[in-house]
Amino acid sequence: MDSLPKDPFMLVSYINQQLRDNDNSLDELCRRLDIDKTLLTGQLKNAGFEYDKKGNRFW
Repeated sequence: MDSLPKDPFMLVSYINQQLRDNDNSLDELCRRLDIDKTLLTGQLKNAGFEYDKKGNRFW
């Protein structure tokens, strides 16, 4: 996750863009970018964002 934005608002924006444009699920995104899903969701949850599986986005 070193190459991802550190700011949580920039991170959620980047992740949502990737989910919208390139991936059908959070699992797919994490595999493609080699990201630890638990670490990513925890970091975004600490900033107040949760993953919406149906919408395939963090909100």
